[in-house]
Formats: sequence, C-alpha cells, structure tokens
Amino acid sequence: MKTCKRFTAPLLVAALVVVLATVTQLLSQQGNEAPTGFDTPTLSTNPGGQSKGNGLVDDVTFGNTQAVFEEEDGVDKGLGPIYNARSCAECHQNPVTGGGSQIAEFRLGHRDRNGNFVSPNIAINRGQTVVPNRSLLNDRAICAEAQERAPGTENIRTFRMSLNVLGDGFVEAIDDNTLKAIAAAQPGQSGGHIKGEFIMVPIAEAAGTTRVGRFGWKDQQASLLSFSGDAYVNEQGITSRLNLTDSTQLCKTTTDPEDVDNDIDQFATFMRTTKAPPVDATLLATADAQAGQQIFTKIGCATCHVASITTVPTGTKLNGDTFTVPDALGSKVLTGDGIVQNGPQDTANKMRTAPLWGMRTRDRLMHDGLSTSRTDAIERHNGEGTDARRRFEFLSDQQKNQLITFLNSL
Repeated sequence: MKTCKRFTAPLLVAALVVVLATVTQLLSQQGNEAPTGFDTPTLSTNPGGQSKGNGLVDDVTFGNTQAVFEEEDGVDKGLGPIYNARSCAECHQNPVTGGGSQIAEFRLGHRDRNGNFVSPNIAINRGQTVVPNRSLLNDRAICAEAQERAPGTENIRTFRMSLNVLGDGFVEAIDDNTLKAIAAAQPGQSGGHIKGEFIMVPIAEAAGTTRVGRFGWKDQQASLLSFSGDAYVNEQGITSRLNLTDSTQLCKTTTDPEDVDNDIDQFATFMRTTKAPPVDATLLATADAQAGQQIFTKIGCATCHVASITTVPTGTKLNGDTFTVPDALGSKVLTGDGIVQNGPQDTANKMRTAPLWGMRTRDRLMHDGLSTSRTDAIERHNGEGTDARRRFEFLSDQQKNQLITFLNSL
C-alpha cells in the first residue's frame, strides 16, 4: 500500500508512499457502505459473546475467533523463547479488541559501508548464542539467558506503535491496481512533491505469489493470514505452518510447529470479520469539524490520507487464489525510521501512511508514539509532507482548531 511519510529515527524527515489512509467515515456508494462500529467488547466472561461482525461469518463463530485472538499463551503452548506479548489482544485492544494500543515494539540495525540497512545479529546467553539477521528486538523472554539487549553497534533505533486491525478485512480486499493508481496520481496532485511508492511482498500461504503490501508500518505483509503467521512467531514466538522455526532454540521445550490448532486462521478470520472504526458522528456534524475537514483537503493532507477507496467485487480471488472475497467485503467503499523490511533499500526512511480511522482513541501518535498531540504530529511532517505542514503553520488559530476538531472526530 501507499506510504506517504519518510522518517529517520526518531524524527520524521521526509515522506513515504502507498497505503490505505482513509480519514473520514466510510462512505456509501450505491448503497455499498462498509459497516462501522466498536462492536468487539473485551469481556472476562464469555469472551466475544457480545461481539457483532460485518457478516463474513455468523456472530457466534466471530465471537469464538475473538476468544482465540484474546487467548493468553504460555510456554506449554510454545510462547517464546523471545517475545513481546502473550496474546494478540495484548497489543491490539483500545477501546475494544482489535483496536490499536500504546504498546511499542523495538526495531534496530545499522548501515554497511555502502549505506544499506543491515539487520543485526544479536548475541544472547552471555554471548554463546546468536539471534541472526533480525531487526526486531523482543522485550521479553521465557528465561533470563534468552533476554535480548540492544548492541552498541546498532545505531539505527526506533519504536513502532501497535496499529489498529479493525476493518483490515476491507483493506485486504483492495485491488493492487487501486493502490498503484493512488501512488501514480500523487505527483500531479502535489506539484511533484509527493511520489507514492508501493512494494510487492510475498504471500506466505501461496508460495511464489506476491501482492502490494498493506499491513504493518513498512507494508511488509499483504494478506491477513501472512500477517497473522508473522506476528505469531515474531511477537509471541509461536511457530506455525507458515513460519516453521523460532528465532532461537535457547530454553525451548516445545516442538515446532507449535500452532497445532491453526490459531493463525482464527486470527485472520477475526480481523476479516471486524467492522471498521466508526467516527464520532456528533462531533463530525459540528460546524468546526466540517470546516476542519475542508481545511484538511485544502492544505494537501488528503493527498496521502485519501478520503475513500473501493474494495474489489464479490467473488474476486486474492492472495494467490487462497482467499475469495465474500459479499461482506466485496465492493465496499472505505472512507521513515531507517529500517528496511520487505521493501528495497529506498524504503529505509519511508513509512506507511496509516489510516486515521479511530484516531480519537489514541493519545500517542506517529509510528514511534513520540507525538503526544495532534499538532505535534502534524509539525513532524517533513520531506514529502513538508508542504502540507507549512500550509498548516500559516493557518489562523481558529482554522487550526477546526482542523484538530475534525481529526478528533475520526
């Protein structure tokens, strides 16, 4: 997907290119609006029992997938040896299960003599064991010997805030060509200052197949099943049929692959069935918010944070023909940090333009969570976002407040 912001850790210095960046409520087109709602409450008793999905599966089945998404895993199920969280919901829960959160992961690395980013080899176990070629440094471990620490040689460092996954089934159902067209249009819309870049990434469940990336801060995944497998092994240390090997065998007592119940399929179904985050309709209807929405477009924010995208028609086969788009997701209208992952080296300082839907539920902003106000986040837009930021700076105090009011309604 498009990325329209480029960063060097920890400060934003330029702009990335092609990802979904829906800023307003999901819009309807010929009656095909995508459903919205914070309808996945987190419950201690009967988890998922009150949840309502988008119609992909029945609500009982949906609730069961949510329970798996919330389930806390232990070492007996393969947790670790190095990990960040014990469940998906530990990182994706605000204000309901599947929302974003203020939990950050730690990325690091260095550049070689040619200026190319290199993922580090991280020594653990008093230097006797090495976690090879990995830009993610896990915060937790199942034994003291496996605990990772940042080597002094790795001078590129940044944090990544957990993203909202509500409505991601609609994001998955966007055609590659739609995202490519958004990138292609940006130079003309911005006087040549913004040039969206899309990257092709592998589909783990369909060997040899690639698709435009759209999930993760670096657009490193293109399908929700691939995303689930990647997160399970990297954030929880649990291997699956898509990711067969742990990052280290130190202190490990289970046998790979550990996801014998195919939890990754449940995770993908849960995300595909969630509704998109709703707007605050009352606030959005105010005169200030309406004026702010017009200002948002006028100063150029909507070049990256596009207002609406339409998903592919029902019946379209995606992800190497492993997923057929159902009616619940088809034809719906959706209203850099120096690290390189699946993209080429020129993406080192580029970052996905994250959707602004659900923005009112976040108190720490940008990819690293270091912006604590909407104004500060806007002021950090440099590089390809410089023109929009400068136009914001020339607004009157009233206009700035109107723009912030609009953002607070999302």
